[in-house]
Amino acid sequence: MSVSVWPIAAARDWQARMGWQVGCNFTPSYAINQIEMWHAASFDLAAIERELDLAASLGLNAVRVYLHDLLWLEDADAFLRRIDLFLAAAAHRGIRTMLVLFDSCWDEEPTLGPQKAPLPGVHNSGWVQSPGPRVLADASQHDRLQAYVEHVVGRFANDDRVLAWDIWNEPDNGPDVALCAPEILAAKAALVLPLLTEAFQWARSQRPTQPLTSGIWLGDWSAPHLLSDIQSAQIANSDVISFHNYGDPADFAQRIEWLKVFNRPILCTEFMARPTGSTFEAILPIAMAHGVGAFCWGLVKGKTQTHLPWDSWHTPYPDGPHGPWFHDIFETDGTAHDEAEVEFIRMLTAIAAGLHLDDAEAA
Repeated sequence: MSVSVWPIAAARDWQARMGWQVGCNFTPSYAINQIEMWHAASFDLAAIERELDLAASLGLNAVRVYLHDLLWLEDADAFLRRIDLFLAAAAHRGIRTMLVLFDSCWDEEPTLGPQKAPLPGVHNSGWVQSPGPRVLADASQHDRLQAYVEHVVGRFANDDRVLAWDIWNEPDNGPDVALCAPEILAAKAALVLPLLTEAFQWARSQRPTQPLTSGIWLGDWSAPHLLSDIQSAQIANSDVISFHNYGDPADFAQRIEWLKVFNRPILCTEFMARPTGSTFEAILPIAMAHGVGAFCWGLVKGKTQTHLPWDSWHTPYPDGPHGPWFHDIFETDGTAHDEAEVEFIRMLTAIAAGLHLDDAEAA
């Protein structure tokens, strides 16, 4: 029996129970990518707990974390046990976890085993896609992708520690970040679109108590007919609407207004790039006023090197950024990059927590 997208009323009930979600995209500082974060040889729960302590110190109540299909293929049971350890560590600190199943960004050839060292001065030089284009194009491997989704979602389908399922991160990402030539982007999109829709169905077949989503991020969303085929599929299959935005406050607010037409809860699952005007001080008050969940990119500066700007892909910064960090909040020793910024986040999350407590008591 097929399972449908949540009714709007169910999605809004979920939002009322969760309250305002404010969090970060979490990759521990020891990991250059999602494989190194989770692989048995490198998984470091103590380091994860130290960095989750920093998230909790800000009052964050959510993290967004990437998984990888190859980790499940290698040893499904062990991978699920490590996910369980992470969820327990986060929940102990009052943090729910959004789990990302697939991702179309960066290296097209993900492999298990030791991951390469960061390129000096380059932003996010070691991230990997899940799955890569070769697997997308190989129908014989799609059954194992289905098994991955169904087993992971099924294992945690009734787990209150899981906030939501992000089915596919930026499935339409282009040449700059997907590391594919422009001429093959359309061919890649043709491969992604049917699998994206199927992945939603695979996850939904497990009847999770958490909502499904996939975030749109490019273009003009001011009318439904302006959405690409992939974006239309993302919206149509999502229980809650999610998007990415690294623009200034006016752009961020405009995106929210465009998405309100769908009448569902909204999450911004990536924001915060200081030089573009996407700062905590500028964006979080808008998100809070509209009840839009907000997840910054990064927490602790580490091997992803996302404190460096995007243009480091073309012109590396071996001596670090010339000014404020691009992403991330803390040094590895817990020192804040900007203490005033940290105090602002704490103030806002404390206000939000108090409002949610008042709402719960009134109910």
